[in-house]
Order: sequence, then structure tokens, then C-alpha cells
Amino acid sequence: MTEEIKLREYEAFEAFMRLGTVRAAAKEMNITQPMVSRLLGNLESKIALKLFEGTRNAKTITAEARLFHPVVVRALVTMRQVRDEAVAIANKQKGNIVVAAQPIYCDTFLLDAVAAFKKKHPNVGVRLVDVGMVDLMSMINDRSCDVGFGITLEASMYESLVTPLAKCEARCLVPTDHELADADEIPLTRLSNESFVELSSGSPLRTHVDSLMQRISGRRHIAAEMRHLRGVCGLVERGAGIAIVDPMATLLVDETKAVPRSLDASISWDLALFQPLGRPMSTIAEDFCSEVYEQVALLRDAGLISDGPGLS
Repeated sequence: MTEEIKLREYEAFEAFMRLGTVRAAAKEMNITQPMVSRLLGNLESKIALKLFEGTRNAKTITAEARLFHPVVVRALVTMRQVRDEAVAIANKQKGNIVVAAQPIYCDTFLLDAVAAFKKKHPNVGVRLVDVGMVDLMSMINDRSCDVGFGITLEASMYESLVTPLAKCEARCLVPTDHELADADEIPLTRLSNESFVELSSGSPLRTHVDSLMQRISGRRHIAAEMRHLRGVCGLVERGAGIAIVDPMATLLVDETKAVPRSLDASISWDLALFQPLGRPMSTIAEDFCSEVYEQVALLRDAGLISDGPGLS
């Protein structure tokens, strides 16, 4: 019979894969490096996969380990949710809610939604998980979150209940000392040969920007790439280049350093609520979504987003 795998062994593996060293994993888990190595060795001995090559102190990650990592991440989300629900019941809490969202939304209006929700529901736990669209839809599909918030670019390839909340239009973010900062609207052709700060390849917005530039045979120099829009904005503020960003990103910008400008070509999408199919929303989740709707209405009133059809 296969020996039971412990939660701590999964956690050590996930931390090592994400952080890259036994030392960093031990620091995050608040245990010793030998203990992390022992947990990793135990896990490897219990499964039929070769996860590492090399010595205990100089581990090389195998291809199998890289494929196994996202499976463990999803399993940990579920296991921690079960554990936290048990703690909530023991502490007489009303429950917990797991919200998956793209990082730009976690960095902006969802913070206000969580704060407002907690004032009304102080005994309800909220876990806000920042993920890309692929992982967000995976969490929706395997029901490891209650609700998700993301964009509809490429979302149609996944099975979920989608409720559009507002239309978003991409903005061009430029340093204040850039010559394009004086333009009210920037012609797309004017972006040829500019230095760009981009989201990582594969993100829906990056894919559409690439397609749009190819349509006009526009060449651009990719000066830097970041996984999150917060980092993209920071680099634009520091003069590393210009960027085409989600309008929410403008909430993170110091307008003494960078300014958002409209484009003469549309890149638009819906900000949407995603729910698992066949799973009614809980009362707690409904209350949280009510707070999100209020924040979305404020953003709409401020002109950052709008009503209307989504993806164009």
C-alpha cells in the first residue's frame, strides 16, 4: 500500500519549486533546511516520479517535477480550504470565501471590496488569490474558489458561468517627459519603433497587443517584461519605456511620473465575474459580490470603465 503523503511534504515541494532553493523554502516555512530536505526526500520516495537530481544541498529540478508542480498547487488550495473551514467551524465563524482574480484587480478595487465586506462580516474569512487567467479558470473549473474576477479576452475557451460587469478599454501609459505625453489620443502607427514594457508572453492582453502591432506592421523594442501590471507601471514611471495597460493599472500610477493616454485603435474587453457551472453561489459569496458591484459602479462613475458590449 502506498504510504500516505503529508500536507507538509506537499508544502515543502511547492515552496521549493516556487522559491528555487532549500534555504528560501526553509525560511518561508519557518523550519530548518535539513527538515525541508527530509520532507522533499519523503515525498519523492512516496510517489512514482523522479523529482530531483543532484545532492541534498544542490538539487536540480526534473521535467517531471515541473509538470507535477501545478497539480500540487491546486491540491494545496483545496486542502488548505478544507483545513481553514474546519478551523472556522471550531471558532464559530460563519464561513470562508475564496476569491480568485487577476493581479491588477487584487491590487486595486478588490482591496476596497474586501475591506468593505469585512466591516459587515468580521467573522468571515476571505482568501484573495492573485492568478493569471489560465489558473483562474482552472480554479473555477475544479471549484477551488467561490468566485473569480478577470477579463474576457480568451475566456471563451473555458467552461464557466460568465457575468460581464463593465467594459474596459486599454490605455497607453507613457512617462511624463515623453513626447507622447502631450497627446490626447495616440495613433497606433505612432507606436512603431518605441521601446515597450510588456506583460509576459502568453498573457491575453500581451497577445492582443502583439496582434495589433503586427496588423500595422509596427516594430517595437521590448525593453522589459513583467508578470504583473504593477511592475510594468513602475518601469514606465522610471522611464524604461511605454506600455499598453489595463485601465485599472492607472490607479497604481504616480501621474507626476507617468500618464495614461487613449489609443485611436480599440483593445477592449469585459471585466467579468466567473462562477463554477452547476454550483449555486453561497449567501456569503453573494454578499461579497455586492461589495464588488459597488466598487465597479464607482470606477464607472469615475470614467475609468464603462457600460456596453465587451470584447471588440
